[in-house]
Amino acid sequence: MGSRAEIVAAAAKVMREQGYAHATTKVIAQTAGYSEAMLYKHFRDKTDLFLSVLGEELPALGAALGELTANPGRASLRDNLTRVARLGLAFYLGGFPIAVSVFSSRELLRSHRERLGAHGPKVLLDGVANYLRAEVSLGRVNVATDVEAAAALLLGACFQQAFLATFEEREPADLAGRLADTLLAAL
Repeated sequence: MGSRAEIVAAAAKVMREQGYAHATTKVIAQTAGYSEAMLYKHFRDKTDLFLSVLGEELPALGAALGELTANPGRASLRDNLTRVARLGLAFYLGGFPIAVSVFSSRELLRSHRERLGAHGPKVLLDGVANYLRAEVSLGRVNVATDVEAAAALLLGACFQQAFLATFEEREPADLAGRLADTLLAAL
């Protein structure tokens, strides 16, 4: 593992333990065993590091959505929705301890929102909606389906379950198949 990967892994660890707002680049670099200067050789700032943590340390929900949108018919609709739900649950479960502190102040939230831009949380909802549109074009989802609402129902349920599991300090229930079945009945 190179210095960049070690810094991303350390950032994930520190951000999970202290939250984004309280994780400093100095502590992240020290945890990785590097200087802050080395951290800044790889990352522009803490937000850049945060995006790397989301993309590299948490389950690859975005990549899976891109793959499913490009090849929706490769597996059954139920299997695809279950995969999305499973990855969504894992993504939010891993991301809660990291991102929740972004909401600790309006200024931090505004700054973070401006920096994330197109990489903000809506990108996942759009990814699920795009995947569902691909399923509509295959005839496996009813053409009258509101794909944005269906995406919000699926990821919203994943988000809520991850929130509850994080709040209660417990493992989340394995609801992926049940969430898929429930959504499938409406599609």
